[in-house]
Amino acid sequence: MATTKSAGTVKTGRDSKPKYLGVKIYGGQKVKVGSVIIRQRGSRFVSGKNTKIGRDDTIYAVKSGVVKYITKRKTSFDGRKKHIKQVIVE
Repeated sequence: MATTKSAGTVKTGRDSKPKYLGVKIYGGQKVKVGSVIIRQRGSRFVSGKNTKIGRDDTIYAVKSGVVKYITKRKTSFDGRKKHIKQVIVE
């Protein structure tokens, strides 16, 4: 019988790759068609004029132009008001 534990593999020894989320292009910077502006999980930022949202919630540019971030007040279906951050390309 061995006196020390064997140095075999571990079940929990796997690690996932980083997802590189966040804002890629800031306000005032130029974008081309198809450029990724924000990579996110969920709709933290909402797509606005000349932007679209992908199936993994990535916001990208549909037209070339300059990125602008604005804050809007939105009324929820139950009457509550909340601030949303919107991304537009002008």
